[in-house]
Amino acid sequence: MSAEVGHAKLLDPGLDLTLRPMRYPQFYDMYRDAIKNTWTVEEVDFSTDVVDLRSRLTEADRHMINRLVAFFATGDSIVANNLVLNLYKHINAPEARMYLSRQLYEEALHVQFYLTLLDTYLPDPLERAKAFAAVDNIPSIKTKADFCLKWMESINSLDSLESKEDRKNFLINLICFATCIEGLFFFAAFAYVYFMRSRGLLNGLAAGTNWVFRDESCHMNFALEVVRTVRAEEPDLWDVDLQQRVAKMLDEAVECEHQFAADLLSQGVMGLSQKDMRQYLEYIADQRLAMLGMPSRYGAKNPFPFMELQDVQEVTNFFERRVSAYQVAVDGDVAFDADF
Repeated sequence: MSAEVGHAKLLDPGLDLTLRPMRYPQFYDMYRDAIKNTWTVEEVDFSTDVVDLRSRLTEADRHMINRLVAFFATGDSIVANNLVLNLYKHINAPEARMYLSRQLYEEALHVQFYLTLLDTYLPDPLERAKAFAAVDNIPSIKTKADFCLKWMESINSLDSLESKEDRKNFLINLICFATCIEGLFFFAAFAYVYFMRSRGLLNGLAAGTNWVFRDESCHMNFALEVVRTVRAEEPDLWDVDLQQRVAKMLDEAVECEHQFAADLLSQGVMGLSQKDMRQYLEYIADQRLAMLGMPSRYGAKNPFPFMELQDVQEVTNFFERRVSAYQVAVDGDVAFDADF
């Protein structure tokens, strides 16, 4: 929906405080849906995970999980910082900022979830300290963090989006965090979690991940709706140059995540190969390009049957539907791989 009142556009500089008449009711609807999707960390039961960690995981499994939770230790904090420093001030509609405020709460909730996860999985204070320092000390995680920070810092100096180039740079930042970070880095992490669950392991982590996954899906949906709205209002921004930059950025994200996969799987996790993980990353990257209306680059198919459909509670499209199937707690699992 395009802006109508005074011909204002979503990325026009300023501070619109008026909710009536509402220019973008779709963002208000997303905010209301997000309020329904409330869960708490205290609902996640890690008791069986502790048993699994103590007696059921192989050394290769432990290496993979330790690296994964080390990434979780700071991943959502990076997203939250970009939201506050770069997104909120430029998306100039109060109803959209209401959603961003809710998203910031959800990012804090995810940080709390992963803090609780690390406290549970790594009871040794020294091991926990290493996990929280991973962005500096573990090369495969530092590479991902550097990728995130590069794009976060790319528009840090912009106080307002005055020029076409400013607005294109803003869109690239938004697309990066929606499709590369939340939509690729986090979705790859979910695959490792659901792989373990397919083996009957770490069910507490999987249960919490279901809720995090739903939140992240909605965050991506919101960001892509912002992109669609801006494209409708300012179609000249979506030029060949921008699309080429987006495609290159996704290529770089795939490479970063592949390096991380090589680290996680370096000790030989039975049933999960680096080749299959690379194919999965390319498959997800193609899905993100499709969401942006861009052609696929890899032609990859999903290699993981365990990701095709979690025990069905919802089979509707994550990125088009309004979420209403859970209010506080959720029983059952989620459809991960519905057609986009």
